[in-house]
This record gives sequence, C-alpha cells and structure tokens, in this order.
Amino acid sequence: MTATSTAHTHEVTNQPPPLDGFDPLACDPALGDAMARHGGSSALPALGELARLAGSAAAREHGRLADTNPPALRTHDRYGHRIDEVDFHPSWHWLMSRAIEHGLNAAPWGHDPGPAPHLVRAAGFYLWSQVEAGHGCPLSMTYASIPALRRAPELAAVWEPGLCSRAYDPALREPSTKGGLLAGMSMTEKQGGSDVRTNTTSATPAGDGSYALTGHKWFTSAPSSDVFLTLAQAPGGLTCFALPRVLPDGSRNAIRLQRLKDKLGNRANASAEIEYDGALRWPVGDAGRGVATIIEMVSMTRLDCVVGSASTIRAALSEAAHHVAHRHAFGTRLADAPAMAAVVADLAIESEAATALSMRLAAAVDGAADDRERALLRLALPAGKYFVCKRTPAVVAEALECLGGNGFVEESGMPRLYREAPLNSIWEGSGNVTALDLLRALSRDPSLADVLLGELEATAGAHAALDATVSRLRSELADPAPERARRLAELVALTLQGSQLLRHAPHSVAETFLASRLGGDGTGRTLGALPRGTDTAALVDRVTPRTG
Repeated sequence: MTATSTAHTHEVTNQPPPLDGFDPLACDPALGDAMARHGGSSALPALGELARLAGSAAAREHGRLADTNPPALRTHDRYGHRIDEVDFHPSWHWLMSRAIEHGLNAAPWGHDPGPAPHLVRAAGFYLWSQVEAGHGCPLSMTYASIPALRRAPELAAVWEPGLCSRAYDPALREPSTKGGLLAGMSMTEKQGGSDVRTNTTSATPAGDGSYALTGHKWFTSAPSSDVFLTLAQAPGGLTCFALPRVLPDGSRNAIRLQRLKDKLGNRANASAEIEYDGALRWPVGDAGRGVATIIEMVSMTRLDCVVGSASTIRAALSEAAHHVAHRHAFGTRLADAPAMAAVVADLAIESEAATALSMRLAAAVDGAADDRERALLRLALPAGKYFVCKRTPAVVAEALECLGGNGFVEESGMPRLYREAPLNSIWEGSGNVTALDLLRALSRDPSLADVLLGELEATAGAHAALDATVSRLRSELADPAPERARRLAELVALTLQGSQLLRHAPHSVAETFLASRLGGDGTGRTLGALPRGTDTAALVDRVTPRTG
C-alpha cells in the first residue's frame, strides 16, 4: 500500500493572524484621553514605548510561559538546611525586570516623580498587566507599602530607596546590599480571613525595639519579597509590623514557607502559607492600631485591583476585536455581522467605562492633598473596586465566547484571562467586605456623600437616565443599610462612570453606556443587548488592535 499525502487537507484558512506587534495604547483612546485630561500627557511617549513592548510577540510569549510554568517551592537544600525559597521561570524575571525598569513598582514615591505620577504609574500598570497579570501582585504591594511604611520613619529611611529603585534584584540577601527591593503583605489567617481582628499570631518584645512573631498566615502572595508588612497581637493590641526575610546580620529570618497555594488563576505568582517561628520584626505605627496602619497599604492595592481588572477587560476586548476583524462565518466577516458587532461594541463600552473610572481614581490619589479629592476617593475607591472587579468575569466570558470553541482552548490565551477574572473581586476585600467599607466610611463621615454628589453635579441635567440614577443614589445615601450595600456601591460606580463618559467620551460612547446601563431596561441584561440604532461598527473600529 502506498501512503497517501494529507497535506492538502491541512491548508489553514479563515484563521486570524497572531495578535503580535500591536500597540495597545494606540487602540485605546479612552486611556489616552484620560491621560490628557488628568495631566499625564507628558508621559505618553514613555507609555507608548511600554505599550509597544507589551504588544510585542516576545512579551506575549513571556506572559504565556510565566503562566504555564508556575513557581516551585524549595523548603530545604540538598543537605537538609531549611532555605524556604521559591523558584520562578525565567519569563517571570523578564516580566518583572521590564516592569520595574518602567517604575511600575513605586516610581510615584521616588525622587522627581514628574507630573501626575500616580496616574502615569496606573496607566503603565494597566498596559503592562495585559501581558500577564500575576506578576502585578508584587509590583502592587511594593507600590502600596510606602505610605504604611512611612509610619516608621527609621525603617522607611532604610528600605524606601530600595523599594523605589528601578533595578530588579531577585537575590535573597540583606536588603541594604541589594539594588532593588520588593515588599509583600501578610494579613489573613485560617480562622478569620478578612476578619483580621481575630488574628492569633503573637508578637513578643525581643529587645532593642524588635519583636518575635509566632503564628501561621493563611495567604501571603509574593512570599519571596524582601520586606513584609503584617499584623500580630502585641501587648498593646493588634499592631502592624515590618520584617525582612534576611536580618541585618545576614542570617535568614524565621519565616517558614509551608506550601504554595494551588490557585484557580494568577498561577505565575506564588502565594504561600507562612509560619513565623520567632521571626524578628519591628513595629510600624502605633501599638494597637495595626488595622488603621495597614489599611493605607490596602487602599493602594485596592486601586490596583480596579486598574488590574480594567486591564483584564481591555486584554479580553483586544482578543475578541482582533478575532472578529479577521474571521468569517456564513459568508460574512464576524465584525460586520450585526449580532457579533453588538457584543464587541458592548465589550468596548464596558472597557471604556472601567478605564475612565480607574484613571479618575488614580488622579484622585495624585490630588489627595485636596480635601475633596481625598473624600471622593474614600467612597469612589471601594465602590469602583466592588463594581469593576465584579463585572470582569462576565465581560471576559463574553469575550471568550466571541472566539467560539477556539476561545475555550488554552492556546488562545482566553482561559488564562478567564481564570484571572474573579481574582481582584476577592483580593483586598471581597464584594461584601468592600461594599460594607463604603457604608462604614459614610457612617463615620456623612459629609462624604456631599462630595460625591458634588462630583456628579457637573453633568446634572445633561442626560435624563443619569439624572434619574443620581436621584436613586441620593435616596440610598440618605438611608444606607447593610443589606443594600451592594446596591449603593453599584450606583456610586455607575453614576461616576456615566458622568465621566458624558463629560469626556465621544457622544456615541456616552449615549450607548447611559442608555444600556442606566436606561429603563438595563438591569439584568446580557452584554450585546444594545439600544436600537447604536453605531456598533464605529464603536468596534475604535478599539480594534492594528497589527504589523
């Protein structure tokens, strides 16, 4: 018998080209516009450089490799010595190095940060996280550690220069000998989770102002960081402490990595259970005020949760828009099929709203010296964290479906985005915790409601649907209740998104968002159920990546 060639059956047609060599900033007008209106225009050239790197074939491959080759824990060396080290794939180090070179760790806190530094850093974090989200965790915690660490000026003086450095130095050495440092946070315990006041880790005075900590931490991400902020029960009550992995004398601190968590997503990033066996550390902030101290770090990481979720939404949108621009079905390019165009257009609207809100929050951090900006952030941040992060899984699922069965296959990259999508809704306070935090802020300072409504006043009378929603928001603010905390958080986020788009986005974008999200039949609808007459082609073209 003669073998028959099957080469003619494997001609590849009607498949999109690889989404490589594109500029994620060029196809994201919402981000560019936000930079312009919030004072970050001067950073656009540098952000463009980072964006082009993020869209390169090399970066996208490193993102894939970091995810498919998760970190491994080595508790002991070959001779039996306890070492507690985590080995990462080279692609993880490649991603971390580029991120830190671009200041995504802590540039806003360093010398000469430039105009709108928190906005610029948020935009860079948003663009670069589209490559691979897991390595954003140590970047985010390093960024967030500085405000809390400054409660202990003597420690900040020692560690802050390394935390703000643009040098990536993953070696395990005494902090003062390294070119750059990373910070982590270790709060939750198995018996309490978010209820950190039930923590049982103890802190015993050890002399010279240090304390010895003993206890078990249930979830600590980036356990290979150089410095950690954590909570423990000290003689004066629950207190925040800082500890290095390597002590000033060069010996390793008594931090035992018990195991790495096998997580749904975020697989490139290590998350560990940690035992403190008399680990030495120093107090940060006042004794008994540990939650108040570390909440400054939590606030900054919550900002990155919003930015990171907006980034995931945008990454999923890019994949979907690219696919439908090149794929044909039933004799029609998918982007031209009315039903498909409606879905991708709706994904674009969701992305623009999430991006606009996340950058507005970052701008408020830049303006935090102003009482009104600081007050706005106190309500808008938990509301944005609740809503944008909560929307992300549904948005990514719809984007995945745009690719059909191809989207359900690992090679497409969509399953990685889908596994990542729920994460930011859980980290730094899950939905109920975040929504109730908004109520807590209102109960402590009812005047915050006036600041929020003042922000929305700029668009009063400009759109009936927004006015009606703001009216419902007023009613909820006047009578907040725990069982309606989610409703309040949703209204805060939606009205802020609608107001931002109405003020700054093209009319078609703002009108579509307001009519579909705030109109009479908006509640409970699926993505792609847009109002009659929506110019879906223009909305899709606005956000479609251009390759080559």
